Amino acid sequence: MKIVAICGAGIGSSGILKVNAERVLKKLDIEAEVTAVHLDSLDLARDAQVILTSAEFVDAIGKTFADVIVIENFFDTDELTTKLEASLG
Repeated sequence: MKIVAICGAGIGSSGILKVNAERVLKKLDIEAEVTAVHLDSLDLARDAQVILTSAEFVDAIGKTFADVIVIENFFDTDELTTKLEASLG
């Protein structure tokens, strides 16, 4: 499974989201490749099953077959856990 974390400037925010998503996935015993990308690198998200991002970038992502999950607080692993569990079953 491929999960992509997207931010708008550099890869700092998406890098934080990537690390926290990896921690949550490990705790949930779910194997996935998590990649952090900049909004201008959306082509890297083409084959993702899940996209993690903030609300401000949802429109820029556009049409996708991935499940787009809006994360309010990139540091809140409880939020990530709840939303990833809901998405991935």
